[in-house]
Amino acid sequence: QLQAYGGGLVQAGGSLRLACAASGRTFSSYPMAWFRQAPGKEREFVAAVSRSGDYTYHAQSVKGRFTISRDNAKNSVCLQMNSLTPEDTAVYYCAASSLALRIQYNTASGYYDYWGQGTLVTVSS
Repeated sequence: QLQAYGGGLVQAGGSLRLACAASGRTFSSYPMAWFRQAPGKEREFVAAVSRSGDYTYHAQSVKGRFTISRDNAKNSVCLQMNSLTPEDTAVYYCAASSLALRIQYNTASGYYDYWGQGTLVTVSS
């Protein structure tokens, strides 16, 4: 089970740090990712991290502003979000995959089979 938290209301230009804690299963051997879904839009890929944490991949829309990281000792993954804009407003979901993904290519949500409940990020202008 995955539990995402850390969302909230922030002004444009501000920062938030999302975290996702895993329980009931060790996800250290699973690639993990963050997705987001804005109102009226499809869920989209944000960032992914390899099982070891050595490799990360970020969507072009967040590259240079967001950073994904993981701590396998704590069975958790984080998303540091800086320079937020109103376009970043969405429900953010953490996910894990039991597949041996190539994280920079396998970005579709269908590759991920474990999902958290989502945490809402609202960026005001």
